[in-house]
Amino acid sequence: MPTPPKAPTEPAKGFDERLKALEAERAVRPSVVANMGQGYRFLAEVIGGVLMGAGFGWLIDYFAKTAPFGLVIGLFAGSGLSIWVAVKSAMRMSKDEMAKAGPLPSVPDDEDED
Repeated sequence: MPTPPKAPTEPAKGFDERLKALEAERAVRPSVVANMGQGYRFLAEVIGGVLMGAGFGWLIDYFAKTAPFGLVIGLFAGSGLSIWVAVKSAMRMSKDEMAKAGPLPSVPDDEDED
C-alpha cells in the first residue's frame, strides 16, 4: 500500500505577499457585482416606469371607455417619468462616484507662453 504524501512543513514561499497584494487590488478597484447591480436597478427603473404608465393608461381606458387615448397618454407619461427618474439616478450615481474619487489634481499654470 503506497504511503500518502507528507504535508509540507513550511508554507508556500511568498504566499502572504501574494495574498496581501490580491487584497489590496480588490480594495482599490470597484466590485463588478456592485456595478452590475446599479445597472440592473437603472434598467428596472426605466422599464418599470413605462410599464406602470401603460398599466394606468389601460385602467383609465377600461373604466372610462376612452379606447386608446388613456393607453397612449399613459405610455407617454410613463416614458417621460422613467426618463426623469433615470436622469436623477444617473446624476446621483455620478455625484457619489465623484465624492469617492476626491478632488482633481491641480495643474500648474504655464506662464512662459503668453
